[in-house]
Amino acid sequence: MKNGFIRALTCLLLLAGAWTAQAQKFIFTPQWTAQAQFAGYYVAYEQGFYREAGLDVEIVHPSLSKTALRRISDNESQATTLQLCQALEIIDSGVPLVNILQTSMNNSLVIVSRKDEDPLLQKGMRVGTWSIGFDQMAICMSLKEGLDYQWIPFNSGLNLFLSGAIDATLAMSYNEANQLLEAGFKVSDSNTYRFCEHGYNVQEDGVYMTRQYYESHKEQARKFAEASRRGWEWAVEHPDETLEIVMDYVTRNHIATNRVMQKLMLEEILRLLVDRESGQREYRLRPDMVKLANSLMLENQLLLRGVPYDELIAR
Repeated sequence: MKNGFIRALTCLLLLAGAWTAQAQKFIFTPQWTAQAQFAGYYVAYEQGFYREAGLDVEIVHPSLSKTALRRISDNESQATTLQLCQALEIIDSGVPLVNILQTSMNNSLVIVSRKDEDPLLQKGMRVGTWSIGFDQMAICMSLKEGLDYQWIPFNSGLNLFLSGAIDATLAMSYNEANQLLEAGFKVSDSNTYRFCEHGYNVQEDGVYMTRQYYESHKEQARKFAEASRRGWEWAVEHPDETLEIVMDYVTRNHIATNRVMQKLMLEEILRLLVDRESGQREYRLRPDMVKLANSLMLENQLLLRGVPYDELIAR
């Protein structure tokens, strides 16, 4: 009996060692700190979907000294998440990227005004925007509508807006919009402009890697994308358990947030997975949205050249 147990344990250890030797190391860096925005990847890791795909995945969040893009450029991470407009700008700057998985099917960007008035009726107002970007569609809309907004950069938080130092702020429907509600500020149809409802519904988050890395690791990229998609599907079916996983990551990474905020973020992120037209979670870049993003950004001189759909997607 004892010898049988020892033989079985030895076999298990040998199998574990063999898996470790064969598993492909893959470091994934989301574009921001730990939060429900990246729930599907946390789920895929914790539920063992990456391991089942033969990948030894490590999730490493960015820091002030090492952004996600810097980690990718330095070959310290193999993939990151980017909004489509960000990816176009980076490719236009000379860094070829490939989209291996698209999660967001809708644009989450909004402008919230301090006045109970449509932001489109307030020309020249001071609008808060993130110093690290995400404002491409806002710039295009402002120029196209002749609004002459003054863009006031902020690092994080909504103190400028809540203190009255600015007239309006950009916000993500899954993040800052909920923070404003939690702070007691009114966010309604009367003072909020939703880009997805006004001809600017450009997809946001997807998973990207450098084309150079992709060309020599196509199978690894495919496995990571498929396992990540499993993670997102599991999150849709198990939102309560997913929230627990998110809170564990938030706690471990010392993020100043709370369960209510992360629950609201998770609900909105999962809603954004569903395409507004098909009603399905498609996990793909839409050619028409790539075309729209290119058109708007070229028209407003945010790109020097167009980035065709075929240049973006993994083949």
